Parts: sequence; structure tokens; C-alpha cells
Amino acid sequence: MALTGRIPREFGNLSFLVSLDLRSNNFHGNLPQEMTHLHRLKFLDLSFNSFSGQIPSWFGFLPRLQVLNIRNNSFTGSIPSSFSNMSTLETLNLNFNSIEGQIPEVIGSLINLREFNLRGNKLIGSIPLSLSNASRLETLDIASNSLQGNIPEGLGNLHNMKLLGIQDNQLTGSIPFTIFNISRIEVIAFTRNSLSGFLPNGLCNGLPILKGLYLSRNKLHGHIPTSLSNCSQLQLLDLSQNDLTGEIPKEISNLIELERLGLSFNSFSGPLDMEIFNISGLRVISLSNNNLSGSLPPNMCSTLSNIEELYLAHLTNLVGTIPHSISNCFKLTILEFSNNHLTGLIPNSLGYLTHLRILNLGENNLTSDSSLSFLTSLTNCKNLTFLTLRLNPLNGMLPASTGNLSTYLRLFVATSCKINGRIPDEIGNLSSLLEFRLSGNNLVGSIPTTIGDLRNLQRFNLSDNKLTGLIGDHICKLQHLGDIYLGQNQLLGSLPSCLGNITSLREIHLGSNKLSSNIPPSLGNLQYLVVLDLSSNNMVGSLPPKIGNLKVATLIDLSVNQFSNEIPREIGGLQTLAYLSLRHNKYNF
Repeated sequence: MALTGRIPREFGNLSFLVSLDLRSNNFHGNLPQEMTHLHRLKFLDLSFNSFSGQIPSWFGFLPRLQVLNIRNNSFTGSIPSSFSNMSTLETLNLNFNSIEGQIPEVIGSLINLREFNLRGNKLIGSIPLSLSNASRLETLDIASNSLQGNIPEGLGNLHNMKLLGIQDNQLTGSIPFTIFNISRIEVIAFTRNSLSGFLPNGLCNGLPILKGLYLSRNKLHGHIPTSLSNCSQLQLLDLSQNDLTGEIPKEISNLIELERLGLSFNSFSGPLDMEIFNISGLRVISLSNNNLSGSLPPNMCSTLSNIEELYLAHLTNLVGTIPHSISNCFKLTILEFSNNHLTGLIPNSLGYLTHLRILNLGENNLTSDSSLSFLTSLTNCKNLTFLTLRLNPLNGMLPASTGNLSTYLRLFVATSCKINGRIPDEIGNLSSLLEFRLSGNNLVGSIPTTIGDLRNLQRFNLSDNKLTGLIGDHICKLQHLGDIYLGQNQLLGSLPSCLGNITSLREIHLGSNKLSSNIPPSLGNLQYLVVLDLSSNNMVGSLPPKIGNLKVATLIDLSVNQFSNEIPREIGGLQTLAYLSLRHNKYNF
């Protein structure tokens, strides 16, 4: 109700109050001690406010309290030992505060406790063994703290457990096999710890209703047991970023309820199991960074009609072509095929993926026709945000239709793609672009003046091409530019003095061109400039004393130019400078 202020002391006079719900307001400050008089209180919800101060120990003197929810506040201090007095407590939710110290052993004496939530605090120490005495516990969520030590074996005795969440801690040791015998458990979430050991062969023999198994970002090794298929209701399986080996068992295809499959960043080997593509309900498949081999099945999208995210990057030997039938995966939002050995034409049918946001085809051996017509087809993808094509032999010219790509496009990378011809003026239509990288191609002509329309651009890389003409003042309209790479071209004329107005600049790479002006003193305005490379040009005149204002510069390379007169003494004040080259100039010593 958007209520503000503090809770008045007079609340303590409401001696017959049974339920108090003040959640989702803007209350702040400490809770008044007079609330200890609310002896009949059973339900207290103060969540989603701005209460502060230490957790009141007097909570422990509310003898009938069944529900205590103070999540999403700013409470500090440790969990009071007086909480052990709340023998009728069924729900204790302390999520997302700033609670410190250890989980007290006395919590295990709360025999009626069903939900215990401590996510997102600053707790240290180990998981208390006494928790295994809270036999009615159904939800234990102690994720996102700094807990250490092993997972207690006794947690496997909590036969009523439905959700066990201890992710984002610093736990070590192996997972007790007893956990995998809790027949009522639906979610096991141990992501982002340092758990080791292997998964038991009978992993799913005692988990008939398990829906989510989150074990990613640990140090598990061994293989995936074939018994996994017995978790017949499994909807989410995430084992990514471990040290698991062996082949991916074909039995995974029996998990017909599966919606998300994460096996990336392991050491799985053998053939890419095509049977995975037969699970019709899959929305996310992530197999990237494994030692898998094979090719994409021609009809892969006939059954994967619900797929939204497909990650198949960095596989040892993924070969063949991208099938035209990819268009049947019409719900795709992320398609990640980078760093493989894919060949053939990039299919124009990608344009039918109208929900596509991220397309990464980088580092393959993909080609296109001379007009790069697949780019024209991608103009139908109105939500496209990231497009990466780097290191493919595209052998074509950027079509004018490139400017009709999504107005949400933020990243366009086509480095070392053998692109020739001119940069089309229409590129200036991509008004949301943050990074534009076309280095290492065969681009000719001048930098289009419409580049100045890319007002959000932060990184601009056209180095190692055959661009000619002037840099031009239009580049100075890019007031958010951080890095500019135009080296290894044939650019002429002067260095625009207005560059000194782009105060966000951190790196300027203009080496190996044919620039012939002096260094404008305005460059001294660039107080965040770290790299200045103007080497191998025909620049003349004296170095401006204002170069001494570049206080955070680590590299200045002005070698192989025509600079003359004296080296300004102000350079001696650049304390962070690690590399300075002034060789092959015409200085007077």
C-alpha cells in the first residue's frame, strides 16, 4: 500500500492480534520492543520493506508464532539463539538481509519447522548437523551465503524435503548419497560450490518426482549414470561446468518431461547424441565446450519445435552444414554455433527465426553468396541484439540492407570474414549499436559519414582493411566511444582535433596509416586515455605539452613519424606509462 514511516510502539497494545501482514511497503527503522506483548500472534509478515537493525531476539518470546517472514529487508546481526523457543514455528523466512555469523545449532530443535529460508545473507561456518532433527522440513534454502565444509549426511534423513537449495556457497566434499534417497524431493540445487566426487550409479532410483537437478559449477567427475532416466519427471538438468567425462548416455532421451538440458563445459566425448533432439518439450539445450563429434541432423527442428536456446559452441568436431530446416525451430531466441567446423552456405531460412536475439556463427568455415543475402534475410529478425560472424570466409559485400537489421542490434562483429567493397551508408541506421567490428577484411573507400549517427557506439574497430580518405569530424559525434581502432588502413589527412571532446575515450589505435597532421593539443583533454598509438604515419610538428595530461596512459607509441623539435618534459610526469616509443622521428637532442 506504499505506506511509509516506522511501526508505532502502540502496536504492542493490540494484545488480541493474531495476524499482522505489512509486507511490500516502505517501512523503515527498528521494530519496537513493545511488540513482545503480542502473545497471541501466529502470523507475522514484514517482508519487502526497509526495516533495519539487528534481528530482534524478542521474536523468540512470541510463543504461538507459526509464520515469521522478514525477507528482503536490511536486518543485520546474527540469528538469535532465542529462536529455539518458537516451538510452534512452521515457516521462518530471513531471505535477502545482511545477517552474519553462523546458523545456530538450536534451529534443529524447531520440530514443527517446514520452511527455512536464509538465501542471500552473509552467513559463514558450516551447515549445522542438528538440522537433520527438523524432521518435518520441506524447504531448506540456504543459498547465496559463504557457508563452508561438507553437506551433512543427516540431511538425507529429512524424508519430507521437497526443495533443498544450497547453491552459491563454498561447500566442499562429496554429495552424500543419502540425499538421492529422499523420495519426496522435487528440487536439488547445489550450483556454484566446490563439491567433488562422482554421481552414484543409482542416482535416480529413489527420486521418482524430482523435477530440477542443479549441480553446475562444481568439481564433480566421473560419468552420468544411466539410471538418470528413472527421474521420469525431470524438467531441468544442469550439470554444466564440472569435470564429467565419458559419453552422454542415450537414456537421457527417455526424459520426456525435460525442458532444460545443461551439459556444457565438461569433457564429454563420443558422438553427438541425436536422440536428444527427439525430446519435444526441450526449451534449452546447452552442450558447448565438450569433446563431441558429429553433424546437425537435417530434420533436427521437426521435433524441437519448442526450443528457445541452442548452445553448440566449441565442440571438438561438429561438421556439416546448418540445415535449412532450422527455420522450423521458430521459437529460437539464442543460436550459438561458434568455434566449430561447420561448412556450406549460411541459410537464408535463418530469417524465419523472428524471435532471434543472439546469433553467433563465429569461427567456422561458413560461406555466403557475393551479396551476403543471409544478412538481408536477417532483417526479419526484429529482436536481434547480438550478431557475430567473425572468422568465416564470407567472400562478399555488405548489402545496403545491413542498415535494416534490428534497431535493437547492439553488437555486430564480422572480423576476418574476407568482406570486400564499401561500408554502406545505411549502417548509420543501427542506432542502438554499442560495438561495430569489421577488422581484418578487404573494405575499401572512405568511412561513411553516417557512422556519426551511431550515437551509442562504445567500440569501433575497422583496423586492417584498405580504407582511404579522411577520418572526418563526424566521428566526434560518438560521445560514448571508449575504443577506436582504425590502424592498418590508408587513411589520409589530419587527426580531428574534436577527438579531444570524446572524454570517454580509453584507447586510440591509428597506427600504420597516412595521417599527416600534428597532434592536436585537445587530446590532452582525454583524462581516461590508456593507449595512444599513432605509429607509422606521416605526422609532423612538435608534441604538445598537454600530452602530459594523459595521467593514466600506459602505452604511447608515436614511432615512425616526422615529429620534430624537443620532447616535452611533461612526458616525464606520466607515472603509469609502461611503454613509450618515439623512435624514427626528427627530434633535436
